[in-house]
Amino acid sequence: MKLSNYTTSVLKNFATINQNLVIKEGNTISTMSAMKNIVAKAEVEETFPQEVAIYDLNEFLAAMSLFTNPILDFEENHVMIREENNTSNSLKYFYSDPSVVTSPTKLITMPSNEVKFTMSNEDLSKLKKAAGVIGAPDMVLEKNGSGSSLTVKDKKNDTANNYSLDVDTNGDGEFNFYFKVENMKLLDGTYDVEISSKNISHYKNKSSDIEYWIALEPESTYTV
Repeated sequence: MKLSNYTTSVLKNFATINQNLVIKEGNTISTMSAMKNIVAKAEVEETFPQEVAIYDLNEFLAAMSLFTNPILDFEENHVMIREENNTSNSLKYFYSDPSVVTSPTKLITMPSNEVKFTMSNEDLSKLKKAAGVIGAPDMVLEKNGSGSSLTVKDKKNDTANNYSLDVDTNGDGEFNFYFKVENMKLLDGTYDVEISSKNISHYKNKSSDIEYWIALEPESTYTV
């Protein structure tokens, strides 16, 4: 099996969420953060022939990078990584025990949402960059009055620097939905976003089959 560039990018993205990964038989890859506040799922073009448990995904990706065009041959307890059209060098990578690897046992059922909006790749990049520049750990989607905005800030310091951009939300009521910037581990792209007052948000990529569920912070509020 040769992994597509897209599947490799999904694995690299999932490695930022959790170094552990269990790939189930089939073409769906899912992961969950150690704190269980981020869940992600992607449909890929490859069909994996069996369950594969990887304890250190970054190490596995580094092993693949030793080859220019890696081919994966899945065996009972390991995967052989070799160069395409060249059997002179290979790497035997053993699977981990699935019982010691963190993975989602079931996907989240999204409750009814109160707010919807579209987040462009450009806007998310601006927010992340601004958060890094001003040292802002928090992001808030807020609507107080007629307009809505996304702001990166330090919610514990009213006099800390902050960066905002306007967003067009679809939903009634007033709200302050808080997120941790470090949890916004989304693969590049534009996302349809749904937010529930049950303190959960859902992000569906508009151009590829990948989605995320990210928990809101407990300070989040919603009033009709």
